Amino acid sequence: MSDAPLTDPTPTNWGNPAMQRRLRRRYSAERNFRLLGLAAILLSAGFLAFLLVSMMANGIRGFSQTELRLEVDFPRSSLFLDPAALRGFGADQALANADFERAIAEAAVARYGANGAALFSESGRLRVRDAVREDPSILNRNAVLWLPAATEIDIAAKSRGSLQAERLYRQLADAGRVRTGLNWSFLTGADSTDPTQVGIWGAFKGSLLTMIVTLLIAFPIGVLSAVYLEEYAPRNRWTDMIEVSVNNLAAVPSIIFGLLGLAVFLNSWHLPRSAPIVGGLTLALMTMPVIVIAGRNAIKSVPPSIRDAALGIGASRIQVVFHHVLPLALPGILTGTIIGMARALGETAPLLMIGMRAFISAPPGGFSDPATALPVQIFLWSDEVSRGFVEKTSAAIIVLLVFLLAMNGLAIYLRNKFERRW
Repeated sequence: MSDAPLTDPTPTNWGNPAMQRRLRRRYSAERNFRLLGLAAILLSAGFLAFLLVSMMANGIRGFSQTELRLEVDFPRSSLFLDPAALRGFGADQALANADFERAIAEAAVARYGANGAALFSESGRLRVRDAVREDPSILNRNAVLWLPAATEIDIAAKSRGSLQAERLYRQLADAGRVRTGLNWSFLTGADSTDPTQVGIWGAFKGSLLTMIVTLLIAFPIGVLSAVYLEEYAPRNRWTDMIEVSVNNLAAVPSIIFGLLGLAVFLNSWHLPRSAPIVGGLTLALMTMPVIVIAGRNAIKSVPPSIRDAALGIGASRIQVVFHHVLPLALPGILTGTIIGMARALGETAPLLMIGMRAFISAPPGGFSDPATALPVQIFLWSDEVSRGFVEKTSAAIIVLLVFLLAMNGLAIYLRNKFERRW
């Protein structure tokens, strides 16, 4: 028999040409992989930057408004409104019956010519009404008011209008009769047919109420379901079927939940259509599986030694869960919950199915009042013909993105605040 060793004891010959070629190929493959990953990151960042820049470029203009100067001679106008009538209980009725549109048209024709009334937005009457309500004495004198300009003038002021509108705007600007400022009505108003009068507060409040209902329903049920499945449920065929069903529900298209909400909450329970409570119930069904999965993963990440130590000193099973396991799993549960809520906030299809696409001209006063949501409002404005809604759509997208970033920031804060190390 040969006494030769089973393996070659000679060290690797790194100077061998074949070994050098293999090393070069390995280093080249690693370098190419790193460059490919860097290119993917740069491409993703480029798309994100393009999205943000395009939204900001169009949306910033949506937060501004162009106003025209108008001198209104109230004593000579056909308003016929007595200042004394605005000091009693019938002031609101007197203002509702006053013909502010005619007074604006008369003053506009007297100052800007036959087509002067077309230079002002329909929302100008609201501005005049508010001015008269705040100071009824202006009815006895000639007052100077700044009223919202028509859509064509507003677009021309932002360098995107027609040649005729831009020429007219330059004439008004040279005469010092036009100005551009922050559009407060966009932040405090609701939907309207006039793009210079629309506001985002109605849709924002509708989304806020809908998210409150979603959180109050999905969070406790989802967390308790996760606790039961992870800590108490026996390992049998039924439990496996429930786990598979929960995982499948998390991947079901959102429009299916909209059909479910339409069939159950509207057709069977006869809840009010286009209400935040119906939208919240529908989105809770969609968010609950996500919370269950996130909760189970967070609970599973708690070391078994924590449970064993608590049981060893005489704690009951429920004390172990609620005094030790849940506090340690809370950061993961909250993070998953808020991420699921952020996904629900951006959903449109389920809300369209339950009728939250109605024209709502006033912010909702409660959970059962007619309302719309930010994604639905963006969808409706993007379908409008008027060019004035383009910048309003981008501005609404900015508001939605800020809302989403705030929710994700809250998730990071809560995770860091309640995180415990062991």
